[in-house]
Amino acid sequence: MKNVFNVLIVPVFLLFSLKERNNLVQNKHSEAFTAKSERIIYLFFKADKDQSGNAKITLQSTKIADGRLKHTPSFERDAVRKGDLVITLTGADGKEMGKQLVKDPFNPELEVYEKEGISRHKASLQNTEFSARFSYSENIQSVKIEKATEDGAQVIFTQKL
Repeated sequence: MKNVFNVLIVPVFLLFSLKERNNLVQNKHSEAFTAKSERIIYLFFKADKDQSGNAKITLQSTKIADGRLKHTPSFERDAVRKGDLVITLTGADGKEMGKQLVKDPFNPELEVYEKEGISRHKASLQNTEFSARFSYSENIQSVKIEKATEDGAQVIFTQKL
């Protein structure tokens, strides 16, 4: 009886282990497929101020990498202050694909650690660099940057990608 039990149990374990292995192989193939379809686009900008204080922005480079954004920065119109930049990606159909806020890159807030404690100071820069990242789509056609002013928003940069 013991031998019959052993003869029946061994094939059952083999059957389940092969089935589990096949499931793992199928899962790896599906994960590889989804990972390749998820990508991130990085946009790197350089900004310079001229003598009159107007910003001139150039797109230095774009990079597309495999991955997925874990946290998409939320854009709130109430959080926009004078000097901030709003970066907007537009699709081929003219629809807005993504929007991101960059706090005033020409006047960043710096923390200074002193004996009295921590204090914050605004630095004034003539040139700076900043970047933004978005979820990539084949439909992305152009990027637009607006600068927040007292009168509203002023378009200071537009470029096709």
